[in-house]
Amino acid sequence: MASPIDFKAVFDRIPTPYMMMDHALNIVEMNAAYLEVTGRTREDLCGRYVFDAFPAEGESRRLLEESLFRTRDTGKTDVIAVLHYAIPKPAEAGGGFEDRYWSCTHTWVPSNEGPGFILQNTQDITELKRLKDSAFRPEAPPSTAMLGDSVLRRVETLQSQSMQIRRLFMRAPSFVAVLKGEDHVFDFANEAYLRLVGRRDIVGRPLRLALPEVLDQGFISLLDEVRRSAEPFIGRDLPVMLAREPGAPLEQRFLDFIYQPILEADGSVSGVFVEGSDMTERVLANQRQRLLLDELNHRVKNTLATVQAIAQQTLRGSTTPETFAGAFESRLLALSQTHNALTDSQWAGAGLRQILSQELGPYGEERVQMDGPETHLPARVALSLGMVFHELATNAAKYGALSTAGKLVLTWSVTADATLVFEWRETGGPPAAEPLRRGFGSRLIERSIANELRGVVWADYASTGLTVRFSVPLAREFD
Repeated sequence: MASPIDFKAVFDRIPTPYMMMDHALNIVEMNAAYLEVTGRTREDLCGRYVFDAFPAEGESRRLLEESLFRTRDTGKTDVIAVLHYAIPKPAEAGGGFEDRYWSCTHTWVPSNEGPGFILQNTQDITELKRLKDSAFRPEAPPSTAMLGDSVLRRVETLQSQSMQIRRLFMRAPSFVAVLKGEDHVFDFANEAYLRLVGRRDIVGRPLRLALPEVLDQGFISLLDEVRRSAEPFIGRDLPVMLAREPGAPLEQRFLDFIYQPILEADGSVSGVFVEGSDMTERVLANQRQRLLLDELNHRVKNTLATVQAIAQQTLRGSTTPETFAGAFESRLLALSQTHNALTDSQWAGAGLRQILSQELGPYGEERVQMDGPETHLPARVALSLGMVFHELATNAAKYGALSTAGKLVLTWSVTADATLVFEWRETGGPPAAEPLRRGFGSRLIERSIANELRGVVWADYASTGLTVRFSVPLAREFD
C-alpha cells in the first residue's frame, strides 16, 4: 500500500538546508532551504560534481572531502563542527566569492538500487563565529599614534560591543566558557556553566584546580589535543561526574558540547571556546524508555506463552467445543484481572489481598477468611499466583468447600529472607480425594510455583477438605 505522505514535498519544506550526493559525489537533490542559503538554482546544481559546483582548494576542500569519504566508505555519520568555505556570489550581487563558516553533518543513506547516497545537512554559523571571535579574542592595544578622538571613539565602540556580546553569552541557555593558555585557565564562564558546576569560583583558576574531579575523566587530555591540533572536538551524550553544589557528592551528568580552538592571526591557538548543553534528562528519559520497551517485550512474550499453555492444556481436558470455550474464557478473564491490577500500579506489582479478592469476591466475602500481613507481590509473582488462585477457586467451586456451604481459610506470612509462605485450607465441604489423573489445574499450579517462581508446593487431600501449602521467593528476579 502506497504511503499517503509525499516525502519529497516534506524534504523540500524542511527549514534547514539539506543536499544529497551520489556515491561519486555528484549532486542529485537538494531542498529549498539549501538553495536559499547558497543562492543557487536547482538547474545549476543537479548532476554536477560537488567540487565543481562549489570550488575550493587547500584546507577547506581537504576537510570536506575527507568527511565525505569517511561517510561514504564507512557508512557512519561524520560531523565537521566549523568549516571555512567560501561560496560564489550571484552575478547580480557582483560575482566573486563570499567567506562563510559552516557546520556540516554527513549521513549515509543506503539504497536497494545502487551503492547509496550521502545526505549533507549544513548550518551557516558565520555570524556566530564572528560574534565569538569579537567577544573572546583579545584586541591589540592601540599605539600612541592612533589616539586621536575618532580612534578613541572607535575603541570605545568596540569595547562596548564586546561587553554587550559577553552579556548575551552570559544569559545564553547553553553553557559557555573560555579557557586560556596551556593550563586551561577560566577566562569566562556564563550563568549556565556556573549552574552546571555548582556556582564554584572558577574564573581566573586553571581547570585542574577549579574542577579537580575532572582530572581523571579525560577532559584535560581532550583540551590539550584541541590546542595541539587546532581542530575542534565534539562530544555527544558524554558522561561526566560533577559536584553540583560545594561539598556535595559527585553526580553523573550527560553533556553535548564542542571544544573549539581560538585561533590568533598567526595561526597559534590561544585558548579553547567551550559551548554545550546538559542532556542528562534526555539521556535518562531515553534509557527509561529503552528499559520500558525491553520490559514490555519481555512481559508480552511471557503472557503469550502463558496463554498458549492455557489453550493447549484446556483443549486436552475438554470434550466439546462448548466446554473448551467456557473454561478458556474463564482462565483468560482471571489473567486479565491480574493484568488490570498491575496496570493500575504501572506494573510495579500488586497486593496479595487484592489478587485474592478479585478471584474469590464472586463467592461472597463471608465464605473467605484471610489472615496475613499486607504483602506486595512483584509483577511476575502476581501474574503466576493470580492463575494459581483462579484454579484453586474453580476446583473448590466444582468439587470442594465452595460447592456446598463450606469456607476457605487462607493464611500467609513472609519470612526474614522475603519468602512468602501461603496456606489454602478448605473446611465444611465434602472430603477431598486425590485425583486419579493430573488435570490442567494441577499442572498449572505446579508449573507456576515450582518452575516459574522457583518455589515449593504441597497438597493434602484430607477428609476435612483440601489443603494446599506453598512457598515462593518474593525478592528473586525472574526471566
